[in-house]
Amino acid sequence: MKKVFREAGGPVIGASRGFTLLELLVVIVIIGLLAAYVGPRYFAQLGKSERGTAKAQIEGLGKALDAYRLDTGRYPSTEQGLNALVVRPQDEPKWTGPYLQKAVPLDPWGKPYVYRSPGQSDDFDLSSLGKDGQPGGEGDAADVSYR
Repeated sequence: MKKVFREAGGPVIGASRGFTLLELLVVIVIIGLLAAYVGPRYFAQLGKSERGTAKAQIEGLGKALDAYRLDTGRYPSTEQGLNALVVRPQDEPKWTGPYLQKAVPLDPWGKPYVYRSPGQSDDFDLSSLGKDGQPGGEGDAADVSYR
């Protein structure tokens, strides 16, 4: 049995004081308001970083494609695809790759990059279709293209 002592005019010594339900609810509401304010800003930054990653990967793939062209005299065909940067095509005697240190990466949304050679407006087209995987779009769903 716990003895409880009271000093003259002071609080009870040895008695524990817990939080009231109202105090706990106020703290939970404050945490919820902070999460509602910070959460959307955090996820907006996440979308920007995915687009930045896609741009950086596309630039790297573009440079590897340029190195391939310097060695072979042409860009890989659409049928050969980006895999020609890693594995020697059978009909390419001047290939001196691999032109990438690792396998061809997927875009930040887990989809393969779209490669076409010859391209519609240049020697080749290289792009990511964004988060939705469909041509066009806005925000996170917007396409990211080379050049």
